[in-house]
Amino acid sequence: MSNSGRASISKNKGFTPEPDWNYEATVAQIEAIVERVESGELELAEVFDQFTAAVEYLRQCESFLSQRQQQVNLLLETLDEVSFEF
Repeated sequence: MSNSGRASISKNKGFTPEPDWNYEATVAQIEAIVERVESGELELAEVFDQFTAAVEYLRQCESFLSQRQQQVNLLLETLDEVSFEF
């Protein structure tokens, strides 16, 4: 797999995207991989390589969305706390 995902995932630290990492671009990469695999034109070894890359990209997206959900939850909790003060 190439370094084109531009992100790292550590089980202990979570997802740390590079500054130029982009969710939408990563989803587009996943879609392109699916199209290549479904085309039936890849050799078996290449299918496995592409599948491995897609799984890594999916993990990046899942971690990114999970982090954003946590941020939204924190903002909502803060909003609730501020609302009770008035």
